[in-house]
Amino acid sequence: MKLTKKSHACIRLEKNGQTLVLDPGGFSEEDAAAGADAILVTHEHVDHFDEGRLRTALDANPAAELWTLASVAEQLSAAFPGRVHTVGHGDTFTAAGFDVQVHGELHAVIHPDIPRITNVGYLVDGAVFHPGDALTVPDHPVDTLLLPVMAPWSKLSEVVDYVREVKPQRAYDIHDALLTDLARPIYDRLVGGLGGAEHHRLTPGTSAEV
Repeated sequence: MKLTKKSHACIRLEKNGQTLVLDPGGFSEEDAAAGADAILVTHEHVDHFDEGRLRTALDANPAAELWTLASVAEQLSAAFPGRVHTVGHGDTFTAAGFDVQVHGELHAVIHPDIPRITNVGYLVDGAVFHPGDALTVPDHPVDTLLLPVMAPWSKLSEVVDYVREVKPQRAYDIHDALLTDLARPIYDRLVGGLGGAEHHRLTPGTSAEV
């Protein structure tokens, strides 16, 4: 399938003329969800979920559908009856021709004083895993890990150990809007050198075959 990086945590996957978009949030491009046949959202934080952009995408394509957890679904289901699906850990479904497994339940700890919200990750076609804001390890081999490299809830040693635990063939950076160009070579060197997998970084708008 074709993987296209959008800004921050948003990824577009294309296969057989169908497009699946994951986490077109407020840190991504205004048109990040445009043309989507199916959309997956991992959790409710603004950098992953932008209600206006989802409404625009669903209005533009009456056949498009959304899969997400309850906290997001309840904000959109009334406006798009039958097209917004609530999912949780262990669920499987087909979205725009892609087979999807749901893994994980909770957002990573930002601070002990901040209550944890729900978060799910999506394994697409048994190959590409988007964990959202968590370091969830699926009980299934992962070829391509979409790796959250920089967040308020993580440190670099945890990112490296996450790659080691998942053991993907390759990892592509996501969740990188807060990472400056000055710091990127440090992350590239340490994640690539210590993680034990191919490490790749795509600039927004560029693509790779996975």
